[in-house]
Amino acid sequence: MNTSGWKTLITHNFGLKALALCAAFGLWYSIASEPELATIVSVPVDYKNSPKDLVISSETVDSVSVEARGPAARLREMQESRVAAVIDFASVRGPGERTFNLTDAELRPPRGVTVVRTIPEQLRFRFEHQMTAKLPVEVVFSGALPRGLTRGGVIVDPPELEITGPESRVIGARKLVTDPFDLSRITDMASPDKTQELAAYNSDSELRFAGAPRVTVKIRVERNR
Repeated sequence: MNTSGWKTLITHNFGLKALALCAAFGLWYSIASEPELATIVSVPVDYKNSPKDLVISSETVDSVSVEARGPAARLREMQESRVAAVIDFASVRGPGERTFNLTDAELRPPRGVTVVRTIPEQLRFRFEHQMTAKLPVEVVFSGALPRGLTRGGVIVDPPELEITGPESRVIGARKLVTDPFDLSRITDMASPDKTQELAAYNSDSELRFAGAPRVTVKIRVERNR
């Protein structure tokens, strides 16, 4: 490009270009002139590329604390933009324990912000194969039958419910229990068979039901002899 061309390029829309340059300089100056501060920010932890055939059987972490240093405006930006620590499970190929370090690569703080440390600085997870099994349902009773009546046989439909979760937790599970079958609700003998639909309860938070956690419980009520 000749001298004339360069001159035209520089002078074309010169006012707008000068205004943009001044604005950029002003922004840079406002940030550069700010005192450097340090703060601790709580950031959420996100997980990606979870292995399809494995589940986490250890406690997961929802958030970590990050000590960061930088201009006040950038630190505010870090808080308002909801910076997250992203843990990538793509390298997990089989069961076992794995440790993940929390660095700038996982946090990606705003430009000008330095991550001093994270608390904790590492996260450790235990991965297991997922397993599905059926557990028997035990009926819990509450209240009392009216005088002169006694409880006979009990039928639970279905007698077992399917649960799924980490292999070790499924193997260790023994039974499910129902909400109480309230015997005090039985006030007549028009029919000897009494039925209530009840929710089933699983006490292990690492396990989940594969279907609807409900059963129908039928008991036979008989008169004392």
